[in-house]
Amino acid sequence: MRALSLHPDVVTVTSSVWRTTATLVRGPGEQPESLLIDSPLLPVELDAIRGLADQGGFDVQGLLATHADWDHVLGRLAFPDALLGLDERSAARLMGRMGEPQRRLREFDREWYVDRAQPLSLGELQPLPVPGRLELGDETIDVHDGSGHTGDGLILWIPWARTLVLGDYLSPVELPSWDATGSRDLYRAALDRIVPLVHDARWVVPGHGGPISHDEALLVLDEDRDYLDGGDVPIRGSKTASGKQHEANLAVWDRPADPLPQLVKADALPGPPAVPGA
Repeated sequence: MRALSLHPDVVTVTSSVWRTTATLVRGPGEQPESLLIDSPLLPVELDAIRGLADQGGFDVQGLLATHADWDHVLGRLAFPDALLGLDERSAARLMGRMGEPQRRLREFDREWYVDRAQPLSLGELQPLPVPGRLELGDETIDVHDGSGHTGDGLILWIPWARTLVLGDYLSPVELPSWDATGSRDLYRAALDRIVPLVHDARWVVPGHGGPISHDEALLVLDEDRDYLDGGDVPIRGSKTASGKQHEANLAVWDRPADPLPQLVKADALPGPPAVPGA
């Protein structure tokens, strides 16, 4: 796992597997508050990010997930008392597919011979309206629609640090991809939505690949939009991996998105509004 300080209030770690990113964010003020966005994968990395937070003065009081894919919702394995905040659609997806993240995590652990001290418990969920704003200390995080890769999700703009946390967009190591609830058209629309945010950002944090600079993010953005419009296939990670992902994309190139599970009203979901500033 690699850790990189993007700002005194923002530290991103990148997992050794799939180069999955997780980001510690501190809202400064007389009563500073901190969040963990997304999660690393391996037990040693989850232990390390807890130690990193303690050493860096990040008093993590809440968790955020950019979307409901299982590899983004493991934060409670590091911070078991923290509440998980996420898009209302992500909350509905998790509630409608109870046990899916745990099942996928067990499959991953079997494949990679991973031994965990405890099973994953998502606990109580805090649905967040999208678009919206999230107060953190004396600052505010802007919450934007992140649907496209999946039918749910959020994108987080941290203005005082000029840092954009995207979820599974603009990866320097993966081609664009989407699940059954996303689509190429929705993914392409998401790229259009983030253009002004990328232009304002000093750092961009994709879900996989580690933080990238403003200039690199603009390059990936242009390549991904061209690819989804039928242009050249970018080489990400390796030519073989990119070719396999492109073949998978072609199989669903024009397929419409499946509907998400029926949305559940926020007040019908368990849990107090304990995400800092929510």
